[in-house]
Amino acid sequence: MLFHIFSSQKERKEFGGSCFLEMQYCRLAQDDKIEKIVSVESIVFWKDDSLYIYGDDIDTFLSYYKNIFIGGIYNNKNSGVVDIYGINYYDQTHTHLIIESMKKMQPLEYQVVLHWLEKAKAYNGFYILGI
Repeated sequence: MLFHIFSSQKERKEFGGSCFLEMQYCRLAQDDKIEKIVSVESIVFWKDDSLYIYGDDIDTFLSYYKNIFIGGIYNNKNSGVVDIYGINYYDQTHTHLIIESMKKMQPLEYQVVLHWLEKAKAYNGFYILGI
């Protein structure tokens, strides 16, 4: 299983400690400045409704998804491919583009991610937070 959802942080810790990429909804306001959105101080890690990719599975994740999760904005406000060690922010526009790409490409376990991303429409996009 490539993607994990945990019912509690205790369950996550028992599974694999802290070696995960975390896909997390951005709960900040849409009119917040990008500097705030990608600031380390704005991030609260380990949400129960996050989607997790275990460290041992990151290479597999990237092999299937690196061409889908592009254009994320980093902490330094540059953008590009997924930075597995940093903040990657995807706004609503990118969320919609990613959903469409995923429907077309149908990578491994895409239904899990697609279901999770549909919920991201209710937020100010989402993050992929590095290990």
